[in-house]
Amino acid sequence: MITGKVSIDQIMRKAYRHRILIPAFNVAYLPMIKPIVDTLKKTYTFGLVEVARPDVEKFGAKSFREVANRYYALADRQFSRLHLDHIPVIDEDGKNVHWEYLIRMGLELGYDSVMIDGSRLNLKENIAITKRVVDISHQQGVPVEAELGAVLGHEEGPLPSYEELFQTKKGFTSPEQAERFVKETGVDWLSVAIGNIHGAISGIAKNKRKVSARLNLDHLRELTRVTKIPLVLHGGSGVKKASLIEAVQNGITKINVGTSIRQIYEQSLSKKPDDVETAQMRVAEEIERLIKEEYEIAGSWNHLTKWIK
Repeated sequence: MITGKVSIDQIMRKAYRHRILIPAFNVAYLPMIKPIVDTLKKTYTFGLVEVARPDVEKFGAKSFREVANRYYALADRQFSRLHLDHIPVIDEDGKNVHWEYLIRMGLELGYDSVMIDGSRLNLKENIAITKRVVDISHQQGVPVEAELGAVLGHEEGPLPSYEELFQTKKGFTSPEQAERFVKETGVDWLSVAIGNIHGAISGIAKNKRKVSARLNLDHLRELTRVTKIPLVLHGGSGVKKASLIEAVQNGITKINVGTSIRQIYEQSLSKKPDDVETAQMRVAEEIERLIKEEYEIAGSWNHLTKWIK
């Protein structure tokens, strides 16, 4: 049974084995935590509450400490865990980040899992830094997610058209590199690029509807074959349902959702600036729709808990 003491790594590995999707919802603004945790409990769905550095730096998550404090005050730990998402070595603006300090802070604050993003480095450097984070985090029993390939979208400036990105496989995760990466780092989960893209986080594009992405399932199958660990789909908002459902059956275990719920929250407040409760309600409605209609995972807690002792 899933209790607050069961590790997220154990839950993720059971989900991977039984092909159950774990949704991870980004906290762009602190009040979003409540509708996330409440909706997971309401739908008996296990998921992650996560916060990335851009949520703190560019939106209204305020700080990793405040997110952790608010999460632990509100969450029923049967239905969720707290994930430190996207700590980059080099950020979307090309600046170096004090990544080890932030990872250690997350561990001290009680984050259940952490992500180091060395995807803007060469392979050798990405392996070295990811292994360092694995060594630090595993000492405290905390699993690590990393990224290989380029899930584009956060960078400044226009990207090539989506069709060009998809057809040329620009940024796609290399199966050969992925096999080496997992073996040499000991990483627990791997974020891969197979056609998924991030929603924009700066400029006018951050308010625009995200491109409807699809996934290269043959490429995914090869990544799953060589890595044999839970794979993560960043940029989950807007991925076509049929593509996503099949991806879960072929190794995708965690999906990150940020843009769609952030924009709903912002749009609600733009109409009624002082009405946070309505904005929270809109976020809850969208999360419930995703869980029930898009991902078809309502009740996943009931299934997962059968395999966890």
